[in-house]
Amino acid sequence: MSESNWAGNHTYAADEVLAPRTVDEVRAAVAAATRVKALGSRHCFNTIADAPGGTLLDLRSLESAVEIGDGTVTISGAARYGDFAEELHAAGLALANLASLPHITVAGSVATGTHGSGRRQPGLAAAVSAVELVTADGELRTFTRGDEAFPGVVVSLGTLGVVTRLTLDTVPAFDVRQDVFDGLPWDAARDHFDDIEDAGYSVSMFTNWANDVVDQVWIKSRVDAFTERDGLYGAVPADGPRHPAHAAGISAANGTPQQGVPGPWHERLPHFALAFTPSVGDELQSEYFVPYRDAPAVLEVMRGLGDLLAPVLLVSEIRAIAADDLWLSPSHGGDRIGLHFTWQPRQPEVEAVLPVMEEHLAPFGARPHWGKLFHGGGLDALYPRMADFRALAESLDPGGKFRNPFVERHVFGG
Repeated sequence: MSESNWAGNHTYAADEVLAPRTVDEVRAAVAAATRVKALGSRHCFNTIADAPGGTLLDLRSLESAVEIGDGTVTISGAARYGDFAEELHAAGLALANLASLPHITVAGSVATGTHGSGRRQPGLAAAVSAVELVTADGELRTFTRGDEAFPGVVVSLGTLGVVTRLTLDTVPAFDVRQDVFDGLPWDAARDHFDDIEDAGYSVSMFTNWANDVVDQVWIKSRVDAFTERDGLYGAVPADGPRHPAHAAGISAANGTPQQGVPGPWHERLPHFALAFTPSVGDELQSEYFVPYRDAPAVLEVMRGLGDLLAPVLLVSEIRAIAADDLWLSPSHGGDRIGLHFTWQPRQPEVEAVLPVMEEHLAPFGARPHWGKLFHGGGLDALYPRMADFRALAESLDPGGKFRNPFVERHVFGG
């Protein structure tokens, strides 16, 4: 095998990669496999999507019709957000939330609890109202919101089956503008955290944790709810476009338009434009989720680690995500703050930093992002419905066809 993930930090250990073009081909491949996992955009930085000694299903060739209904859109398990957003917008509809890059598949994003941003916006998985998946015996099953098992099916880590179709809730289309502010004092970030998070539809703070100020604050506002501001608690309007890692000298050329220029939701809610390589490109990522109420205390703890983190960081992002009821979602049971880390491609040094950071975040019950680099195990205490999820997985996949060492360790305790 020479197939690798997006970042190139993991080479898959499966024996074969198949590229099914139809749902029937997915069903046949799953039924015949002893171990199997699905591949989407490969934007996972750990081994969650691998199938050592088994079969990987590369879904990029899977049939991909888009069906726009009354307040919903149904898409293929292979679809990326950027593949259908423009068509949805042309129909006068939108998704309420998007990830920072439109290059990732919906199925993979949802399965790992990827979230987008906005204090009033739950993560991407909360938009899912129906999931069609191929289970271990090759059967095609559909779960819809309201089904008893549905909250366990959506954020599934790929352990219940191969997702072939998803139905998402939509809202009326809307326009957004991005305004960036430089140099937010840390005491303002701490003391006015709620007000800053409420300053727009979606708000992101960018820092390396070692600088004397928060380097940037990005405020994405609905045009129909925009309030003009000259500054932000001591931060000043940026004098030009910014990349999140502007402080590291990265060009803003691959970003979505800023400086208050209005545009459709799908061209402003992501940080990065579909036509370009997103983020930095050559990077590693981690992310941890802590209760929203603990944000001021967490900021102080993280600032104390600045000298440790900054040498291996490109940039860190602070975002808010509203609560949902999905069993393995990072926002299950309460609003969260996401602490995202875009690391330099120096994995040994990054892996040395992670346990130290996790030790300092442990008192806050920090949940790691399922698809990114983290160190510790023992996640049962962080997810009250973990036992219910295990029971669901065992009922749909009694032979463990969709398990791998990552899932065995972090979900089944093996």
